[in-house]
Formats: sequence, C-alpha cells, structure tokens
Amino acid sequence: MGIKNIIMEIEQNDKYKRAKKKIEQLKGFYIHLTVYVLVNIFILINIYISTLEDNEVFWQWEHFFVCFAWGIGLAFHAINVFGFNPFIGKDWERKQIEKYMRQDEEEAKKYK
Repeated sequence: MGIKNIIMEIEQNDKYKRAKKKIEQLKGFYIHLTVYVLVNIFILINIYISTLEDNEVFWQWEHFFVCFAWGIGLAFHAINVFGFNPFIGKDWERKQIEKYMRQDEEEAKKYK
C-alpha cells in the first residue's frame, strides 16, 4: 500500500466522519423540532380546553409564551445545524481555520 493510497484512505475517513457528524446534527434538530411541535400542541390544547371551561379568551400572549420562548431556542438550533449565521459566515470560518493552521505551522517550526 503506497503513501498515496494511505492519504486517500485518510481523506475518505475524514469525509465519512464529517458526513456522519452532519447527519447526527440533522437528526438531533429534527427530534428537537418534533418534540417542540408535539409538546406545544399538547399545551395549547389543554389551555384551549381550560379557557372554554372558564369562559376566557384563548388568544392571549400568556398562552403562547412557551411556544415563543422555546421557538427562539429552536431557531438557534436550526441556525447552528443549517449553518446560517449573519454574524459569523463561512468566510469568517475559513479565515479562522487558516489562522489556526498558520499558528500550528509556526509552532511546529519552533521545534525543528
């Protein structure tokens, strides 16, 4: 097995690990989304039934607070998984990777 084959195998392994990590992130987000929808439907149905019994108005801010607050957390989870971030984009990420790679190279030169 030549060095070229070893490098190709390492690259394939790295691609597999990145793909697996992405799939795990997606799976985690979709589980989070499913739990969010089911739990909030349950909460809202219970609130609706309660308002019918007490002759109250259902459409009040307090009744939707959990949906709203949890929705903010879900939105941040989606941003993390799908890579949308208006403050820290792909260009920023690439520059940071290059910066740390240069630092590692400079650190390695000290010991040669």
